[in-house]
Amino acid sequence: MLARFRTPRRCAILTFVLALLAHPVAAEDAALVLLTQPLPREEMPAASLQPLADYIATLTSRRCTISTPPNFPAYWEAVRHNRYDLAFDAPHFTDYRIRKFGFIALAKTPDTTSYSLLMRDDGRSRDPTVLVGKRVVTLGLTSIGTLRLNALFPDPFRQPVLVEVASTEDGLNMLFKKKVEAAFLPTASIGNRIIPRGSAVILTTEPIPRLALSASPRLARDLIDQIRTGLLQARTTDPGRDMLRAIGIEFFDAATNEEFANHSFVLKGYWGY
Repeated sequence: MLARFRTPRRCAILTFVLALLAHPVAAEDAALVLLTQPLPREEMPAASLQPLADYIATLTSRRCTISTPPNFPAYWEAVRHNRYDLAFDAPHFTDYRIRKFGFIALAKTPDTTSYSLLMRDDGRSRDPTVLVGKRVVTLGLTSIGTLRLNALFPDPFRQPVLVEVASTEDGLNMLFKKKVEAAFLPTASIGNRIIPRGSAVILTTEPIPRLALSASPRLARDLIDQIRTGLLQARTTDPGRDMLRAIGIEFFDAATNEEFANHSFVLKGYWGY
């Protein structure tokens, strides 16, 4: 009875399936996944990081695809699930995956970032505690700006009401139209704009490294070394300079795991830490 089903076509299909099972796609042939955090529109749109992925593909002879979740809560979930090979993001996320998953810091951008608290100056106290229960705009609920703002209000029952916006421009517009009481935004992006009368910068945080690239320990050591060397030497080659120009970075600096130590502690209050 079974013999009539053994046609040449069925045998060929069966042979093909058995061959796949016997010889699965090798890990070294799979595409690398580069996880990147959502960034303000004016800072570095996700699309502009494609040259970085292409450059890594050239260095490693493996395809490199970018994964960018749409917002910070989704990004936090992606960070925690660890289904990626490389990540390019802020120090608190870098330190988290170093501590949690054993990632290796490869390189960082040479610039730093800080955040400034901008409030309406209407004769009231400039003490940030007046913002308890008031609306304050930020760029993302697990962005470093929001986390540092939360650190100013350690009592969970006495905190501002956070309003997430997509860009510095959106946040300033809400402040100037008196839809919120304050804005906590990147200092550099505020500095590029004229602050109208009736508003004032109340405080500015200490600067920290802006972005770092880290690699999973699942990758082969020689592959990690290729990526690190290629990034650090990028400004000395034509393809490297083209990549740096395209993503808006002067060069990459060397990075070590130790310099990101303790940055992740600002995430402790978030689910899944």
